[in-house]
Amino acid sequence: MLAYKGLEIRWLGHAGFSIRRGGFEVVFDPYQLKTKTKRAADVVFISHEHFDHLSANDLAKVASPEKTTVVAAKNCMAGLGNVQCKSKVFVTAGDRGEVGDLRYMVVPAYNVNKFRSPGVVYHPKEYGGVGYVVEIAGVRVYHPGDTDFIPEMKGLGKIDVAFLPVSGVYVMTAAEAAEAANTIMPEVAIPMHYGAIVGSRREAEEFKKMAKCRVEILEPEE
Repeated sequence: MLAYKGLEIRWLGHAGFSIRRGGFEVVFDPYQLKTKTKRAADVVFISHEHFDHLSANDLAKVASPEKTTVVAAKNCMAGLGNVQCKSKVFVTAGDRGEVGDLRYMVVPAYNVNKFRSPGVVYHPKEYGGVGYVVEIAGVRVYHPGDTDFIPEMKGLGKIDVAFLPVSGVYVMTAAEAAEAANTIMPEVAIPMHYGAIVGSRREAEEFKKMAKCRVEILEPEE
């Protein structure tokens, strides 16, 4: 867990994170959660429909029909059909919104050089995957979703904490993630998207060596 300016930031494994402030909790892309205890987050953000980001079984552990707002890319509509929550908001890049005192901005997420077949990337721009810049108590946190280093990262503004994928194959390599970090220049970068599908802590360590900002490698928590 990283304590940062009144926030408790936990890596849940793969691309999943929890941010807590007092009794308010935000969760991103929960997948293969270790906990068997159900709890209700206030907001859950889903970057796209792939199984390791939109997991109905894991959403059931952190969402409730009384409390939870789920904010998700529009390509998640079918996958969220049976998920029980207070409300669902489907978004595309450029959208902005608020949930209580939390504000969010939806940003693009796509591949430029990760190919499933010649000339066909895993996450094309038109697919509609997204990332999020979330502001909580004045702290701006960036969850980029599944993406490469893309030009839109240059226009995010001040970022306090950035979660950056480092495993390659479907997302940035460690070197590409370091290039992204050195462009965004967050106060803290936390590597993600390794240890479950592809990649290992080795990529996280490589990223830390190349990034010019503070890097925190977290251990996965429930």
